[in-house]
Amino acid sequence: MHSCVTLAPVSEAVVTAKSLVKRFGDFTAVDRIDFDIAPGEAFGFLGPNGAGKTSTMRMVGCVSPVTEGELRIFGGDPDRDGREIRRRMGVVPQLDRLDNELTVLENLVIYGRYFDIDRTEGRRRARELLEFVQLTDRADSRVDPLSGGQKRRISIARSLINEPDMLLLDEPTTGLDPQARHVLWDKLYQLKEGGATLVVTTHFMDEAEQLCDRLVVMDGGRIVAEGSPAALIAEHATREVLEVRFGQRRNEAHAELVDRLGERVEILPDRILVYAHDGEAALVELHRRGAVPESALVRRASLEDVFLHLTGRTLVD
Repeated sequence: MHSCVTLAPVSEAVVTAKSLVKRFGDFTAVDRIDFDIAPGEAFGFLGPNGAGKTSTMRMVGCVSPVTEGELRIFGGDPDRDGREIRRRMGVVPQLDRLDNELTVLENLVIYGRYFDIDRTEGRRRARELLEFVQLTDRADSRVDPLSGGQKRRISIARSLINEPDMLLLDEPTTGLDPQARHVLWDKLYQLKEGGATLVVTTHFMDEAEQLCDRLVVMDGGRIVAEGSPAALIAEHATREVLEVRFGQRRNEAHAELVDRLGERVEILPDRILVYAHDGEAALVELHRRGAVPESALVRRASLEDVFLHLTGRTLVD
């Protein structure tokens, strides 16, 4: 008999992890991490593939047991209360697990049966959710011919059929074109505005900046930084970044010319990054030193710059 999970008070964290570890044989995927997620917060795990994001998400989703450490979700223990915890979650996995033989509406209604939602109520909720994700006109269409962006929106609608208190989204926009990504971000933002708690894994820094109130940067199974996107950028980067390219295998040769051009310089195989509070002034100084790059771009600092500073590599390595 499963025990009943008591709803955590509004002032308490929805998820609390202390010294959380996940091992697969001799491999440590998650290495003693601590984090907490507040009610109504959009919380992100940012990092490259293999950083430990999905392994952490699977533990929070109560589908992968904790190896060591403590994990509490809605005040409950995943080992003891997993079934009740899962009933209060919505999960959008990396790959859409829709039934291509069913209609869009049937996908939602049948999924609702897992939560003991009868067909009448399931159809009512399904129609409301399809309206929310702007796919009402596709209710009676088969899933198979729909676009990747439409399938992703169906997956989100389906994950909301049980009216969850927390939504887990693992790499929600991977494989989508820019327009589909922005449509999805808009829907997730609306959910957050409505008070939903969102937990997102991503290796897209623009996605983390758009969606997350607070995030942790993961690398090699560990958390290397935590904070709001703006706070992390302010702490680990400068206001602007000057990107210059001198051509294939010619960046290293210009190391002396860019030395001390800004507060920090990163020489990458394809470009040189100069971290400066005034990127245009840094470019003027570079020209004054006699350097003529093939291309130059001044941009604002991003979370990718934070990751590069913390780990010595880019998010897409």
